[in-house]
This record gives sequence, C-alpha cells and structure tokens, in this order.
Amino acid sequence: MEQMFNIFKLGTDDVARIAASENEPHTHDYEELLVGVKGTVEHFIDFDSQLIEAPFISFVAKGKVHRVVPGLQKGECEIWGIRFRSEFIAETTFQLYSIYHDNANMALPPDRCFKRLETLCQLMEDEVKAEEPDYSVVRHLLSALFTMIEAERRKLEAETEHTLKSQSTTFKSFLKTLEENFRRPEGVEFYAEKLFMSSRNLNIICKNILQQSVSEIIETRKLIEAKNLLLTTDKTVAEIGFELGYSEKSYFSNVFKRREGITPGQFRKEKKTLIS
Repeated sequence: MEQMFNIFKLGTDDVARIAASENEPHTHDYEELLVGVKGTVEHFIDFDSQLIEAPFISFVAKGKVHRVVPGLQKGECEIWGIRFRSEFIAETTFQLYSIYHDNANMALPPDRCFKRLETLCQLMEDEVKAEEPDYSVVRHLLSALFTMIEAERRKLEAETEHTLKSQSTTFKSFLKTLEENFRRPEGVEFYAEKLFMSSRNLNIICKNILQQSVSEIIETRKLIEAKNLLLTTDKTVAEIGFELGYSEKSYFSNVFKRREGITPGQFRKEKKTLIS
C-alpha cells in the first residue's frame, strides 16, 4: 500500500469474487481494521481459524500471517476495511499491538455503540473522497474509532470476567515502559531490569506475542516516531535521529534504510508528495 491511509467497503458482490480467488494466507506491511456490519468472516490468524458473525471488529497488525474469507448473513455482507501505516497514528499503534495480539477478533452487540462505529467509518470515507481531503481530520476520526472500540472491549471483558494471561500483562508493561523511554539510547537490558526479569525471558515473551525480539520492537517504535517526525515537522534528519537516541546521523540513516529500503530524506519527499 503506497498511501498512508485507505478505507473501503466489502459488499455482497465481493463475497463470490474473493471465494473464487486464490486468497492464500499472507502478511501486510500496514495495519488493518475490519468493521463487520453485516455478513460473516472466516478469519485465519495466529495459525487458527475462526468464524465470526457481524457485528464484529478484527484488527490485523503489520506482519501477522492471516487470511480473510467474507460470507453472507441472511444474503447480505457489509464490511468496512481500514488500512493505515503505523506512523499515521503513531501514538496509538503500539497500544493496539498489546490489546489485540492474542485476540484479533471481537464480536460486538448490535447496539448504539456499534452504530456510532459505522458513522465514524462513513465520515472517514467522506473525508477521503473530498476534493481536498484533510488527513488530520481522518487521523482524529480513526483515533476516536479505536477509543470507542477499546471502551466496548473493556465492557465485554468485565462482563465475562476475563483474566489476562501473565505474558500478556508483562508485554503490556513492556510497551508502556517503551512508550515512556523509546527516545533514550537504551537497549534490552534496560527494559528487562525495569520489569524485574531477565533479557532472555523478555525476548521469549516478545517473540511469542509479536514475533519480534525486544531489540526489533524498540527499533520499530523509534522508526514509527521517526516517520511521524519526518512528515509532521521540519526538523533535519540529524535532529530527528538525535531526538530518538541515535548519536550519529549516519547510523540513524543506515538503520532507517535497512528497515525501509530508502533513506529518511527520500521517505519524507515521497510520502509528503502522496498526502499533499
């Protein structure tokens, strides 16, 4: 996906089209949220397959192996699809990883709250289709959408008295600590000590949950913020690298290029062209 944000809707006609396609399990280099209004979805993710009936939401983190097969419910299907780059809502993305890493799919009651989710999706689509779309508006609407979903998730969690597993709790603590310290030049040992555990055990938890090592997750968070700063500020590449704990501009640029395939300057030029 070239653009920073995209929203679309799957309808009844798409069910047969997708069923006839190869549709093998695959990964994305972007985040994806599905909001099911009508119909069903057979969702293969985390090496498990689950059939969900609307209304539902499903969040697929970047890099997760998955496959979606939509189906009809009383002859109908209506599913919103929202795709966005991590840096589009950098302050929220890592929270989403911790919330949905072990439960990508969530059935919701067809109440007033879900109707409001539909309204937000429609508002985002309307803004994107405008003659001169304002992506700052879209960003706020998307953040509001996730806030409402999280509020609904907490209600359901309280109703079912769901208890988080130990690894999930530790992982969330790690992400909270990372969010407070990722701008510092700290490595795995720093975070392991903060959580009163060994680097080995923290790496095991991160590998199990996000299929990344602690170092990779730290680097990913830094690069998400780097992209955000490249697009939203006029700071130089050197200033951004220093702000994120890289003492040398060349090292920051090399890390960025190794992960993204282009230099920070090229990224800024290409993406600003796309969203201008």
